[in-house]
This record gives sequence, structure tokens and C-alpha cells, in this order.
Amino acid sequence: MQNSKEAQAHESCFMKRRVWCAVGVVVAAFLCTAIRAQEMPAPKVPENPQQQNANETAAPMQLTLKRAIELALQNSKDIQVAKIQTRLADHAAQVTKSEFLPNVYAGSGAGYTYGIPETPGGRAPSVFNVTYTEQVFNEPLRGQAKELEEQTKAQKIALADVRNNVITRTAMAYLELGKVRHSLELLRKEQESAEKILQVTQEREGEGYELPMEVTKAQLTKARVMQRVLQLEGRQDELEVFLRNQMGLAQDQPFEVTPEDLPGEAEQEGANLIAMAMINNTSLLLAESDVRAKEFRLKGEKRGNLPSLEFVSTYSLLAEYNNYSLYFNHFQRNNFNAGIQVQVPIFSPRTKAAIGLAEVNLDAAKATLANKKTQVSADVRQKSRHVRECDATKEVARLELQLAQQNVAVLQSQFGEGKVNLREMEKARLDENEKWMAFLDANFGRQQAQLDLLKTAGQLDKVLQ
Repeated sequence: MQNSKEAQAHESCFMKRRVWCAVGVVVAAFLCTAIRAQEMPAPKVPENPQQQNANETAAPMQLTLKRAIELALQNSKDIQVAKIQTRLADHAAQVTKSEFLPNVYAGSGAGYTYGIPETPGGRAPSVFNVTYTEQVFNEPLRGQAKELEEQTKAQKIALADVRNNVITRTAMAYLELGKVRHSLELLRKEQESAEKILQVTQEREGEGYELPMEVTKAQLTKARVMQRVLQLEGRQDELEVFLRNQMGLAQDQPFEVTPEDLPGEAEQEGANLIAMAMINNTSLLLAESDVRAKEFRLKGEKRGNLPSLEFVSTYSLLAEYNNYSLYFNHFQRNNFNAGIQVQVPIFSPRTKAAIGLAEVNLDAAKATLANKKTQVSADVRQKSRHVRECDATKEVARLELQLAQQNVAVLQSQFGEGKVNLREMEKARLDENEKWMAFLDANFGRQQAQLDLLKTAGQLDKVLQ
């Protein structure tokens, strides 16, 4: 019996060892498989090019005000058109100026003649001819050339004015977009507060502590917030599309703007500011250039009674088949002549009419310049006052915001002590958000006024400092 029990125990021990060995083998195989799986590289999933491009374009572009203006100046279509117009004005001036430079023409007047050899133009028929002309003294034509040269300079001033307009529009849109995005953040907080107030009011109305009219008021508050959110979202989209077009960005390129103040401040001293505007205002510069152009034209027309002088020279190669020997005593194949062509006006009604027209144009240009000076001086004074008024409005909005924030802090502590309810707390937060919105509007209004003043005074380059 004892031997039988020992055999059974021995067999049981042997079976346990076999089971544990099998378990060990399974565990070892599992560990090896896991290690190999970790060592093997993960299969590469082919990337979708459209998804990859979407991920790349999804990264927002960080823009500062200065960088936005620089991109707009590089990519503005208005500036490109103004540059083309400047080149057109320059080429138009060169056309008139070329009359006072040597002009050489080559051609042929060969043809069959019967009778006296001549062409319909009055010149003798020639196999080959060369003509040289150059205006030396022609004051009406010189006055026109100087007028066109001055108009070329005026076009360059107009290009600077277009550049100023691009800077102003881009800066305005950038600053307004920053205000709109900040306002949207505040309005979304207002939505949360309005929703909480509506829930509390509905609960109290269900318990009989509030009239249905109070629920309607809470619903109206929430609807008004939603309306303003939709309006600002539409304005945000308009500003983003405009800025992308100005800066030459893709239509789906997101970008971030940073709330910031204008880097440049206009001189606040009235006399200094007006003096700067008289020197740098582009509309004044254009009016002054127009006066100079009209003076050049009038000066040239008044000298129209003087003789005009032109160098002329002609070479002609004649042919015998035109019967020159039959009608002239001597035939010469090569012919050359050179000289001066002088015209002395004896009676010229056109010159008198041209002088009268030039005088009227000059008087009109001078009157326009005087009006521009008066207007610019008045604009500088008015816009300087407007900047100061906007400063005062901004300070009032800042103090009202500070007061609303202090009120929220007081109510927050009272709410923690149970002295005020949730609805009163949320109403205070609504009021704080409204004061924030008013402050943002006041700050943007001040920035608009400052930009307008900088443009009028000819100091817009301060924005790029």
C-alpha cells in the first residue's frame, strides 16, 4: 500500500512538472512573438496628398501688423496698376521730347513717271532716300514736353497716394479683424451666461417665483447675443477675404492676428502738424504739380509768336528712267541737301487761342491748389480734435470696464458666501462683457482716427516703424 501511494505521488508530481513546462513554453513563445513584433517596423501607410496638403495649409500663419502691410505692398493690384500708369505717362512724355532729338528716316520713292518727274508728295522720285530732322527752337512744343514731364512726376505722386491707401486699408482691416475676433470670444462667454440666466429663470418660473415675462426677457437677451455673434462672424469672413486678397494669400490660408496698437503717433502740436501736412500731403503735392505743369504750358504758348527753327537734311538717289534729262538741263544721280527750316509767325489766331486756353487752365489749377490747402489745414485740425475725443472716449470705456470688473469681483465673493444668486452673478458677467465690447470699439475708433490723421499729415510711414 505504501509503495502504491508513493507511486501515485510520484506520478502526480511528474504531471505537475509537465503542465508547468508546457505553460513555460507557451509563455516563452508569446514573449518571443511580442519582441519580434516590436522589432519589426510598422507598415507604412501611403499618405493621401490632398490630406497632406490640407494638414500643411491648416497651420495658421502668424501675422503682425507690419508684416501684413509689407505683404499688401508687395502684392497689391492697385499698386501694380499705378506703376503701369506711371510708365505710360513717362513714355508719353518721351514721345514729345523725341522731337528735339535727331530723327533719321530711310525710305524709297521709286515709281513710274510720265512727264515732269515728281511724286504725289511733291518730292522728286528716288530709288533711295534718307531724311534727317531735329527741332531746335519750338517753344509751344517745348512747353508741351515740359508739361508732360511734370505729369509724369505727378503720376509718381499718385503712385505714392495709392501706396498710402493700401497701407491705410490693410491696417484698418487688420486692426478691425483683431477687434472682431476678440469680440466673438466675449460674445461666446455671453452666450454661456445668457443660457444660465434663462435656465434659472425658467426654473423659478416653474416654481411660481417668476412671471413668464421674465423668461421672455431672458430669451430675448440670449437671442440678441446670438444675433450679434452671427453679425460679427459675417464681418470676420469679409475682413479675412479682403486681407487675403490684399496680401496675396490663398483663399483657404488661415492666419492669426495679434491685438496691437499703432506703432506711430502723429505730432499733436497743431502748427507743426499742419506744416508737415503742407509738405507731405499727397493731394496737395498733386495740386502743386498740376500748377507747375500748366505754367510750363502757358509759358510755351506765350512764346508761340517767336520763330521756330528746325534742322533738316535729305539725301536722294535718283534714276535716269524717270526722264530727268528730258526736263532738266543736268542729271545728277546722288543728291544731298542740308539746312535750317525757319518759320516766322506773322498772323496766327491759333497761338492767341492756345494762350487763352492755357491761362484758364492755370487759373483753374491755382484755384484748386488754394482750395486744397484750406481743406487740408481744416482736415488736420478736425482730425486732431477727433483723435483727442477718441482718447477721451477710450478712457471712459476703460474706467467703465474697470468698474464692471471690480463689481464682478465683489459679487464673486458674495456668491461664494451665498449672499447673491447665480442669476445676479451671470448678469454682472454679462455687463462686464458688454463693457469689454465697448472698450474694444472705443480703442478701434481711436486707431481709425489716428490712421486717418497720419494719412492726412503724410506720416503713414510711421506705421511701418
